[in-house]
Amino acid sequence: MTNKLMFFIGNWKMYGENSLIRIIKALHEASIKFKNKNKKNKVVLCIPYTLINFFVKKKKIKSISIGAQNCHHESLGPFTGSISAKMVKDVGAEYIIIGHSENRSDGDTNKKIKMKIKLAQENKLNIIFCIGETLNEKKTKKTFSVLKKQLSDSIDKSTNSKKIIIAYEPVWSIGTGRTPKSNELKKIFLFLKNTSKKILHAKSYPAIIYGGSVNDKNVSIFSSISEIDGFLIGGASLSVKKFIAIIKNYYK
Repeated sequence: MTNKLMFFIGNWKMYGENSLIRIIKALHEASIKFKNKNKKNKVVLCIPYTLINFFVKKKKIKSISIGAQNCHHESLGPFTGSISAKMVKDVGAEYIIIGHSENRSDGDTNKKIKMKIKLAQENKLNIIFCIGETLNEKKTKKTFSVLKKQLSDSIDKSTNSKKIIIAYEPVWSIGTGRTPKSNELKKIFLFLKNTSKKILHAKSYPAIIYGGSVNDKNVSIFSSISEIDGFLIGGASLSVKKFIAIIKNYYK
């Protein structure tokens, strides 16, 4: 484990209003414990649109940032019920998730995702770009080709490598309790670092994090994989106890 910045990003999906005040208070208290020279953490909570502005006003420490979970691929227009990247920025969000498998299953193509990334970047949002293979793609040994296509179709040299976090979330792992083996993850993360750096024409690697059934019990296993720069956490991020335990247990 190195002394580098680690991201702990919570994705609340369509939950959260009952947990809001409790989580704010607990994270404020916990942040004091996590602040030392050996632990450089960035906590991001990606919450429902309706909670963003309220949460931005309530939080008081810089180590916690607020993000959205998606945006439309156009900047404005007759799109009933949709939210643009500019709207997300205007209500105070600093981060945004783009390309989550749940949105891909609802119709987000690589082309639309590329448009969203472009608009998010124009609005100075930090992008959490999700990629991942299905169980069938894993079984047919297409993991690397699928990941490469998702990267090359969605980002390019115009993408700011310092403003994008790539989140590897194998679709077959999300919500199932199953995670890739450590040796598999190491190979995948080395591949992602090298491939993304080349596509972005970057001088250094972008941050790459892992998501998929991360919890306070298995997070310590990932600490041996130095290529991992953090985690995208789903259901466990809604629990104060579990979310803080994930951060603490990573360093055990």
